[in-house]
Amino acid sequence: MTLDDLKNALPDYAKDLRLNLDSVLSEGGAPGLDARQIRAVALASAIAARHTPLSHAIDAFASDRLDPLERDGVRSAAAMMAMTNLYYRFTHLVDNAEYQTLRTSLRMNVMARPGIDKAAFEAASLAVSVVNGCGACMASHEKALRQHGIDAQGVQSIARIAAVVHAVAVTLEQAAPAA
Repeated sequence: MTLDDLKNALPDYAKDLRLNLDSVLSEGGAPGLDARQIRAVALASAIAARHTPLSHAIDAFASDRLDPLERDGVRSAAAMMAMTNLYYRFTHLVDNAEYQTLRTSLRMNVMARPGIDKAAFEAASLAVSVVNGCGACMASHEKALRQHGIDAQGVQSIARIAAVVHAVAVTLEQAAPAA
C-alpha cells in the first residue's frame, strides 16, 4: 500500500489526521527540518508506532531523499531507542538513585557510525522517544539536536511528525476490519 492509499483508508472521523499528515510531511509544514530529516523522523516514528503497512509506505516515501544505508541508519535509531527508551524509563520511574549509578551494560555501538548524519540520527532517536514516552531520552536527544544546530521549531516539528504518524498508525489499526 502506498502512503496515499493509507491516507485514503483513514475514516472520515480522522480527516484531520489526513490533513495533518500531508502538512507535517511537507517541508513547509515542518519548520526547522530539511526534506531528509523529515523523512528520517517520519520513518522512525512509523517503525516505533508498529504499524507495518504504514512503515512500508513511509519507507517508500523516504526513499526519494534517503538512500538504503541512510534508511538503515533510521532503522538503527528505532532499534536502539526501542531498547534504551524502556531501560531509561525504568531507571527514571523506579525512583531509586542506585540504578542511576550502575552501568547499563547494553551495546549501542551503532550510535558511533549509524549510516546517516548525526543530526538526522538524533532527530530519528527523538521521534522514537516521543512515541515511546521516555522523558529522559527526550531530554537527552533534544539537547543533542540543539548542539547540532536544530532550533526549537525543528525540535517541535519532530514531535509533531511523531505525534501525527503515531495517531495515523493507531487509527488505521483500529479502523482495520477484524480478521
